[in-house]
Amino acid sequence: MSAPLVRPAVLTDLKDLLNLEHLCFTSDLLSRRSFRHFLSTTSNCFLVCEQEQKVLGYILVLLHEGTQLARLYSIAVNPECRGLGVAQRLLDNAEQICAQSGRISMRLEVRRDNHSAIALYQKRGYFRFGEYKDYYEDHEDALRLQKRILYPGERTTHVDVPYYPQHTDFTCGPAALMMAMSALNPEQALTVTEELRIWREATTIYMMAGHGGCSPVGLALAAIERGVITETYLSTQSTPFIDSVRDDKKKQIIELVHDDYLERLQARGGTIHYKNITQDDLEAALKQGDIPLILISTYRFDGQKTPHWVLVTAMDDRFIYLHDPLIDEEFYRFELDNQYLPISRKNFDKMAQFGQSRLRTAVILKRRQSSE
Repeated sequence: MSAPLVRPAVLTDLKDLLNLEHLCFTSDLLSRRSFRHFLSTTSNCFLVCEQEQKVLGYILVLLHEGTQLARLYSIAVNPECRGLGVAQRLLDNAEQICAQSGRISMRLEVRRDNHSAIALYQKRGYFRFGEYKDYYEDHEDALRLQKRILYPGERTTHVDVPYYPQHTDFTCGPAALMMAMSALNPEQALTVTEELRIWREATTIYMMAGHGGCSPVGLALAAIERGVITETYLSTQSTPFIDSVRDDKKKQIIELVHDDYLERLQARGGTIHYKNITQDDLEAALKQGDIPLILISTYRFDGQKTPHWVLVTAMDDRFIYLHDPLIDEEFYRFELDNQYLPISRKNFDKMAQFGQSRLRTAVILKRRQSSE
């Protein structure tokens, strides 16, 4: 007898899929129409396991646009074939395909009373992070499980960086800077007090709304004051973020703050390059063990055009990996998701610019320490 084969599901599998559905479930069944829809769309990973032309099981994983998450929507194995490793084979293949498409984590819901399925998922590295009450048609609760499936590979240029989340809506810059400084110096304090202290040192005072963000020059100066050598990249000699406010008095204040940062940075020997930082520049920095902070727009994550500081922690042929200090449970992003977060090289340059002026800026913390 030939070994089981995992392959993409096709329309000719429809009859077998419906038979499996009725063999495995008594409620919450996928309909013929639903199966046809999933078989005819490319925004999913739909696999079957077959042996001797008999379908033993299937797995359906949804791959929504604009997210780094894969969602295991349904998995079914013929009861006569359970215990033969079919579910594990399907799960392993689906995880591999989803990781290759750039998905960081696989998520799923499982009935609280489905102990065998829960045991399988836990054995395969899934952990519980939540639950839904009254989730299924028969009012059973669902446990929510998750597994990280994509990490930087062996051919990835990377640096080891501890993770630290921002504790306010406006301190992404300090949190990113603290992670970078901690990677260079394990004795660096990772406290909310230090986070707020750096924000007070580096803030632009005003932004388009709410509290002021952190200037690249201000962050560079804060790092230098803590004994770290930096290089700052600015795509313009104009004052960063000046076009994010309309009030002339606020514009004047932002300009005064920026000019003061420049004067103090020059006095401390800081370096500024007035040019776009490139992916080659970022990779060269990582190869030297240096750590880049880079400003992005959050539009790709949450639909908001908000400036946001992140760390570049790894790069390979396909992805640039980030440490993102913002933990946003509303968008199902947790600490595990925010470490070595993969962004395709194709999309990165679109993300790494902000505002009407398309500001591109970065601060690189150097591995060698100041001699002061």
